[in-house]
Amino acid sequence: MTDFSNSEFIDWNDAFENGAYIPGAALLPDKWARLSAQLRDRQQAGGRMQADIRYGEGERQVLDIFHPEGESCGLVVLVHGGYWLRFDKSNWSFLAEGCLAHGWSVAIPSYRLAPDVPISDITQDVAAAVQLAAQNVSGPIRLVGHSAGAHLVARLLCADQILSEAVAARLAHVVPVSGIFDLRPLQANHMNESLQLDLKQAVAESPVAHQPRRAVPMTLWVGAEERPEFLRQTRLLCEKWSAEMDHIHACYEPGKNHFSVIDGLTRPDSALVRALLGID
Repeated sequence: MTDFSNSEFIDWNDAFENGAYIPGAALLPDKWARLSAQLRDRQQAGGRMQADIRYGEGERQVLDIFHPEGESCGLVVLVHGGYWLRFDKSNWSFLAEGCLAHGWSVAIPSYRLAPDVPISDITQDVAAAVQLAAQNVSGPIRLVGHSAGAHLVARLLCADQILSEAVAARLAHVVPVSGIFDLRPLQANHMNESLQLDLKQAVAESPVAHQPRRAVPMTLWVGAEERPEFLRQTRLLCEKWSAEMDHIHACYEPGKNHFSVIDGLTRPDSALVRALLGID
């Protein structure tokens, strides 16, 4: 496979830059943290939150599970983004709102970050978090991830991944939102000072380089107003896996950018939530 590190035709720093092209982007992390704290307070007050469940020995190897009122329909695991470099579960609790309203439990893990560990270890963290969450909530499992989180949930759908057969058999739907599925261009991005990807590692952790689990439905979701590279990456995985999977398609949501596209997870009636949960 081609090594992108010496490309002379594309500015790979700009290709993966989102914030500079989205007005008010610098204010969003504070907003997300505030909304997330409010949701956690409500869930804790109602006795519907399991906090800091440990799935590994590392400080960041913990997850929260939010439960709906009444009996749970099953488990949604939501994997956050941040280019494998930043954020944790506490920044993203607010995104559980839409699925909770439909009666689904929502698990949100933190995971170790680069440069402390390579992306391959982060993949293993998310697999372990899904395994642990599955022990706490019965029923079908639906995975959704944003940006780097989209890459991670797509990796869990690769045939080489370590999910147990019992957990893999419970997968009902995987929805990567605005994902990066070919990591090779990141070798030419300034973030690689921390990611430390060489060609072998980039290929090994790229979903496009793997065969998928054929029977699990996947919906690739991306904002129609996102940077061209994110649109290309979505098309690439959809085209690559469409020959191997029984049910895969892509949705390019009109008017949405890399950050506004995840707002749909907060609304029970949004197209994203309805697609994730299989609501007609």
